[in-house]
Formats: sequence, C-alpha cells, structure tokens
Amino acid sequence: MNINTLGEARFPSPLPFHVSDKSRVLSNVIVNPDVPVSEELLLEVAGPRERLFFDPKHTRAGIVTCGGLCPGLNNVIRSLVLELHHGYGVREILGFVSGYQGLDPWRGSEPIPLTPEFVEDIHKEGGTELNTSRGPVDISVAVDNLIRRKVDILFVIGGDGTQRGGEAILREAQQRGHALSVVGVPKTIDNDVAFVSRTFGYVTAVEEAVKAINCAHTEAHSVHNGISLVKIMGRHAGFIAAGATIASQDVNFTLVPEVPFVLEGEDGFLAALKRRVLKRAHAVILVAEGAGQHLFGPGDDQYDASGNLKSKDIGNFLRERIEAYFKAEDIPNTFRYFDPSYLIRSVPASAEDAILCDFFARNAVHAAMAGKTGLVIGFQHDTFTHVPIELITSRKKQLDLNSPAWLGVLASTGQKFAQFAV
Repeated sequence: MNINTLGEARFPSPLPFHVSDKSRVLSNVIVNPDVPVSEELLLEVAGPRERLFFDPKHTRAGIVTCGGLCPGLNNVIRSLVLELHHGYGVREILGFVSGYQGLDPWRGSEPIPLTPEFVEDIHKEGGTELNTSRGPVDISVAVDNLIRRKVDILFVIGGDGTQRGGEAILREAQQRGHALSVVGVPKTIDNDVAFVSRTFGYVTAVEEAVKAINCAHTEAHSVHNGISLVKIMGRHAGFIAAGATIASQDVNFTLVPEVPFVLEGEDGFLAALKRRVLKRAHAVILVAEGAGQHLFGPGDDQYDASGNLKSKDIGNFLRERIEAYFKAEDIPNTFRYFDPSYLIRSVPASAEDAILCDFFARNAVHAAMAGKTGLVIGFQHDTFTHVPIELITSRKKQLDLNSPAWLGVLASTGQKFAQFAV
C-alpha cells in the first residue's frame, strides 16, 4: 500500500541509517493456506529515508494533542521535538495549545515555541503540556493559520476523530496548493486502534488498574460477603479489563463490550455473583465502561464534543442492580464501588510505554521529513509502519474472543455465564 508524498525528495538525510520505500510488512503474518499471500494487505515500513522533501534549516513544524488524556502524551511531544531538533536540525517547532482549538487564532492561545529546553522534564509529568480539548475546528480557518505561520509539518496526536480531523486539514491544504505533511501518532488508552498492536498508555493503564483491583480485593476480602465493583476505561473494547484481570488474578467477573450478558435468570450475571458470594464470601467485579450498553433502554443518547456517543453509566447501573438483588434475596453484604478512570489516565507513562512513545514519535518525524503525508504511524509484529489515515479510521480493534487474552480471562476468573452472548 503506497503512501502519499508531497513531491520529490531532494535533500540528503543527516541520519546514517535508511529504510527503503519499497519495504513492506504483511498486516497478517499468520499463513492461511486458503488466502493467497498476494491478497494480504502490505503496509509500508516506517523509518528514516535516504532523502528528504523538506530542507531542515527552512522547515517549521507544529504539534497538536487532542481528545482525552493518556499516559505518555508528554513523552511523545518531547521525542518529536528532540528528533526534529537533534536528528534533523529543525529549529522552529510550534506547540498549538488546547487541541484543534489552538489552530484557530480567534479561539486558541498563541502557540508555544518548543525547544529542547522547554521539553526537558515534561515526560516526568502526566497529561499534556500543550493541553487538550475535544471538538472540531473550522478547517478553513485552521489552514489559513497554518499557511500564515508557514507551517510545513503538522503532527496530530489523538484517536480516530483526531486523525479524521488531520485528514480534513490535509485535503484543505491540498486545495490551497500548500505542501503540508500531516502525520498522526495514534493515541487511545483503550488500545482499540486498528493496525496498532499496542498503543502507548495501555500498559500503564493496566498497571494502574491492577492497583485499584488490589484495593478492591482487600476491601471485599476483609469483610463477610464483601463485593467490590471496579469500573475502568474501555468504550468499545475490553483490552484494559482483560489485561488487568490476567495481571491481577484477583478478579472474579470481567465484563467487556465484546460480550453482551444477561442480568436475570439462573444463567445470568446476578445469579452467578450470588453463587460466588455464598461459596467464597467475597467477590471482585471488573467492568469496562462500554460493557452492558444493551441493558439500557433506547433514548437519552448523549454525545461528546467530538461527536462520539457517550457510554451509559454501567458502573452505577450495576451497583443499583446488585444492591437491589441481594436485598431481595436477603443476603447481607458490604458493597464497595471504585471508579479510578481519571486517576489512571492522568499518571506519567511507565518505562515500557515511554519507550513506545519515543519510537512512535521518531518514526512520525522520519515520515514527515521525507514528505510523506496523510498517514498514521502503525505498529504490528514488532514493526512500525505507515498506515493511510482513511484506512486506520475505517475500523476499530476489539478483543478476539478466541484469543489468549480472553481465554486467559475466563481461566483466571472461572466465569461461565459471559462465555455466551445474548
């Protein structure tokens, strides 16, 4: 699959190692004898190119962070700046403040000049030094601003909505005849980006979720018939819930968006929870925010500023139903509810995520300096790739219910009811 370029790359790269534009990686490396290899999707391999489209000493880059917080945002900003500055000699880098709003001079603050000195310690903190926001921007106004500021490269750090916004900015710039490289760094704590085996922040989120689970287990185990319910992130996919379940080994029920479940009846969740409590006198439940949405009635849909459908509050819904069920069954219990979501997403990145952030960022710089545009950095089979924006935003990744991750959840929890979708 070919990636769009802005034109002929005429400037020699200052880096000693180069990747050929012809290098490709199979999107699926497992051989299926029923599918010819020629029909598999081939993705361009990321990395520094031998020649550059932009002359570094005359190049100006911009960076924007959008959407919800995620561990590692500052790491990505720092590595983008350092690779541009030290690797290629780019001296002018602007940090647009408060997401896409910062591209509108009438709504946003003045952009921040980003230097090695400015980013020296930002990776030690959670959040984003550039601030973030949700919601669209007037594309025409944004491109006017980029052209006026002579921005050649725009790095967009965010999820699928952010990347679609980057694609719209690119199309407008092309119509204006402005040679703009738009390169995306995929960001979602939920780990649900297609063509990315692991997004930055996911491992940190799992580690922090395990800490919450440990506290929940202590609360449940320290009283008779203790029940702890922990709600964590996972709007469309249960990767954090699955990973935290396997890592902690103290969860008894894991509820994820990929597996609809029933509440009532002998084979339902509430009956299974009752059996667990009567047998072991405690239980820990882990629920992803997007699980159980089928249990809510139609209507009252709400959307965030980016147009994403908000998940109904499954945590409080389950709390009410569990408490009512055990009261009706006349089973004394002590119930505890935990929602550590904002605590989890605002912490600094772990060492493993910090390394991943650096690799994502530096490969984004390599692609942009070579004049590639309209792409997001992918990561599969331990290889970084170039994925067209329209391809990466066309689908979402979800848990494979035959994968080691979900089978590991079933093995560690022993749950049976959630094996069957309604």
